[in-house]
Amino acid sequence: MKRWLQVIGIIVVSMIFLAACGTDSQGDGKTYKVGVSQFVEHPSLDRAYEGFQAALKDKGLKVDYDFQSAQGDQNNVKPIADNFVADGVDLIFGNATPSAMGALQATNDIPIVFTSVTDAVGAGLVKSMDEPGENITGVVDLHPDAIKETVLFIDKYFNSAAVGLIYNAGEQNSIAQIDAVKEAAEGTSLSFVERTVANSAEVQQAATTIVGDADVLYIVTDNTVVSALDSVVGVANDQKLPMFVGEPDSLEKGGFATYGIDYYTIGYRTGEMAVEILKDGKKTADIPVENPQEIQLYINKEAAEAQGVEWNDEWDDMAKYVE
Repeated sequence: MKRWLQVIGIIVVSMIFLAACGTDSQGDGKTYKVGVSQFVEHPSLDRAYEGFQAALKDKGLKVDYDFQSAQGDQNNVKPIADNFVADGVDLIFGNATPSAMGALQATNDIPIVFTSVTDAVGAGLVKSMDEPGENITGVVDLHPDAIKETVLFIDKYFNSAAVGLIYNAGEQNSIAQIDAVKEAAEGTSLSFVERTVANSAEVQQAATTIVGDADVLYIVTDNTVVSALDSVVGVANDQKLPMFVGEPDSLEKGGFATYGIDYYTIGYRTGEMAVEILKDGKKTADIPVENPQEIQLYINKEAAEAQGVEWNDEWDDMAKYVE
């Protein structure tokens, strides 16, 4: 009889163990629905989305993602968010300022987390960094010193340069950065030449017309321009114009240098916020908006050569190199 009881006990324990293995780390087996609204597909935003997904996976959440790209069209962001609301998603991930704005306009109830946003307060996404709002929070993509350090680098090594700026004046994200560039340049030897665009089809013409007026280019993290960055790189290489960019991913496409961040890391941190909301029941109002934790000088040596940059040995001790 004892032997049979032992056998039965082993079977029961085994069944409990197998049941536990078949359940996710939450213990409820729930699969969450997450709507992903991304303004356009380009390397930086794609990296942020990869980081976001990785964080949820690492925390053991089961997730069905509904990924929707606005293809760089402001008119698409609100309908995308409206569809997420109609589908009853558990959370919306807004990747870039227009997408986050569209989500906020669509719902006051569904929690929203965002990243790839430069000025969350200025854009009207949140009340303040410390007190974001009832259903939205996230991680901005601009380290407080990134633009300043890039501008000072240009001033030091390209003294008295006319800096060419190409951006979409309809993007709040871009206006905030351009204002920051000009503020950082106060007291330096730099001057500015500007071209604005309304869509990606206008980017190449803007880059072509700035030739002759600019000594270097500085392409901030403007979604419209970055989505057509190849056309700017072509002009920069042909005309030997050193091209500074707003983030490391644009270096891989042919930019020369930046003080920037890794978009994967801010996407990952945003994903951790999503876990706090979905799994732990935390409210967005209790999760302050965050800045990136660190910046680094990145340089693409091949782009430097293609754009006629005179190499300075000091950079070897300062920079990480990107191919």
